[in-house]
Amino acid sequence: MEVDGRDFLNTPPVKTVRFGGSVVETLAKHYQGDSGDYELLKHQLSDPDIKDAQIISWLQEFRSCVSQLTKDHEQLIYTVLRLPWVGRSQAVVEEYMAFLSNLVSAQTVYLCACLKMVVSHFTPKRVTICEGGVDISDSDDEDENFPRNFDQCHQALQLITRYVPSTSRFLMPILQENFPFIQKSSRTLECYVYNLLRVTMYIPSIRRDVLEVIIGKMLKLDVSASRSDIEEAEENRVQNQQAEERTEEGLFDMDEDISADHPSRMAVTAHPVAERLDTLMAVLMAYVKDACHENGSLHVERTKELYRDLLNVFDKLILPTHASSHVQYTLFYLCSFRLALAEAFLDHLWKILQNPSQPAVLRQAAAGYLGSFLARAKFIPVLTVRACLDLLMSWIHRYIDSQDSSGKQACCDIGLHGPFYTACQAVFYTLIFRHRAMLEGNMKKGLEYLQSLNLERVVMCQLNPLKVCLPSVTSMFAAITRKYQVVFCYTIIERNNRHVLPVVRSSAGGDCVTTITNPLDSFFPFDPYLLKRSAQLIEPLYQVWEELADTELLPIKTGQQGSKEDEDDFLCEGTPQTEGIVGMTPSSYDSNLRSPSSVGSPPITFQRPF
Repeated sequence: MEVDGRDFLNTPPVKTVRFGGSVVETLAKHYQGDSGDYELLKHQLSDPDIKDAQIISWLQEFRSCVSQLTKDHEQLIYTVLRLPWVGRSQAVVEEYMAFLSNLVSAQTVYLCACLKMVVSHFTPKRVTICEGGVDISDSDDEDENFPRNFDQCHQALQLITRYVPSTSRFLMPILQENFPFIQKSSRTLECYVYNLLRVTMYIPSIRRDVLEVIIGKMLKLDVSASRSDIEEAEENRVQNQQAEERTEEGLFDMDEDISADHPSRMAVTAHPVAERLDTLMAVLMAYVKDACHENGSLHVERTKELYRDLLNVFDKLILPTHASSHVQYTLFYLCSFRLALAEAFLDHLWKILQNPSQPAVLRQAAAGYLGSFLARAKFIPVLTVRACLDLLMSWIHRYIDSQDSSGKQACCDIGLHGPFYTACQAVFYTLIFRHRAMLEGNMKKGLEYLQSLNLERVVMCQLNPLKVCLPSVTSMFAAITRKYQVVFCYTIIERNNRHVLPVVRSSAGGDCVTTITNPLDSFFPFDPYLLKRSAQLIEPLYQVWEELADTELLPIKTGQQGSKEDEDDFLCEGTPQTEGIVGMTPSSYDSNLRSPSSVGSPPITFQRPF
């Protein structure tokens, strides 16, 4: 057998100083009941100061009698698998890989042990740091040999896969079990996710499962860092830095140092959980880009395959997760590569929304994604937006027809008509963001199109969608449609305000009560991206909110009026806070809503091409 051009089977062993007989002799004595040399062998292999020449000598002897290393010698094999081979000289690495190849070929009982050993090197090794006389175990995040060490691990894994084709069946549970706890350092999580994604490049059969594991962990981070918490952390950091600068003034000139230092400090997300998520989002989106491109050009077939895998994970994990803020941008980024992908994603969401066999909660979530994607994705042309609006409005009008023809008095019942209301809100939200693009170039044709949607019928119907949509969406939609004289909503809005929605018990439990302000429990999945490092890939693709300077908003008399200080978004009450728990989209009536604001550009993070 040859690895990197070296014939290991015919390479003579290196002479080294050691105690006891050869491995073959030691195994023979152990079989006869004499375990003295056997224990001595394990002791020498466990020596932390073992030399390269000794490792090579032992491994060559083990390879010569690998057929005798049955399960009876598993403790000895486990000792060999703990040898510090990663990062050693090239000769040690090659010899160790040859040993692994021989071992898994002759003794498949050790396959899982070998896989666990390789996967254990996917994260920085643990080191002991003494602080204040106390030993603290931490990861060695500053090791400059990470790239080389990871290359060696993947080379070993590829060798094992070559000799045991069924490796992938045993590998996936090991990858899942060894995933670091989400509270570990950003570096540890980054290295592990990077290596998991790299495995999929040469074992593509497990890619969907790997993406599911990674995105599942990222969602836990995502819902643990609410938008309001991230914004508050950023505000606190800015205030602290301003206070530090004021303290330093008058001592000596720090202008140059401050200007040089601030970019690196401000380029890191202040919220610790969000910072970990930011690091993983950067790695995942780098993988998406590399997996879909070859020599700078889009590889269509590979892109389609990745899209199918990510869409499967989206349906299984992302769509049912309420109020995730950032993980869904992975699909947003992928869809930007080709219009056909964006249209396929929109079609997928549409099919979920209009499918009555789907749970109502998922249909409502799909409507939220549909409206938010149409509104925020710059790469979606007006023609596609119109086509989607035509589909939505056609479905909405058919729904109204079915209610009118039923002979029963229709009422504003969210539990019964939830998908209808979220579809209406998706239309209103899309028009708020894209009406300018529709009217540009030919105002007359644009207005004719808006009037052809027959929005007045939707607004005036007995189901009364303006009553349950978010007040911020309702007021902005009313202002825009009034300006262009498409439909007049203010009479209905005033009437709805006079009929205050009933007070219900809080979904959080207890005896507290609250007025319904967001009965649909709406959230817009593609609200502004708050993570800094990975934002550089999203910002060029993202449609920010542009203030309507020439539109006067009539005041809406509700008990939830607030100041509009947000620079990016008109949704002063647009996105519900999460309580840090991954769960199915709830139908709670007490979401506390807040709007995000866009933030800056990311720094260069540790990444290697996949």
